[in-house]
Amino acid sequence: MATPRASRATTAPPETTREASTRSLAETLPPHVVLLHNDDVNSMDHVVRALLASVPELDTERATAIMLAAHHEGRAEVIRCPLERAELYRDRLASFGLTATVERA
Repeated sequence: MATPRASRATTAPPETTREASTRSLAETLPPHVVLLHNDDVNSMDHVVRALLASVPELDTERATAIMLAAHHEGRAEVIRCPLERAELYRDRLASFGLTATVERA
């Protein structure tokens, strides 16, 4: 008498809807922009140092350009990124005494 073979239970991969599988990163994590606002309190050197310390993606040339744009135009875009990271960068800039805001891009 032959012993019955154990049946192998297979689990199907979870079904994904077409909508969920085709969502872009921008839809999943919509971009936000961090804006640096000009002030009459902080020196230009301080602003550049604060940008470099707060936003690791920036280099000295870009940080200087952002500082000058904020100085001449009243505000400047620092970076576009997901909301949580944008809020982190805004808070870091605020810790250096700078005024920054976050807006949906």
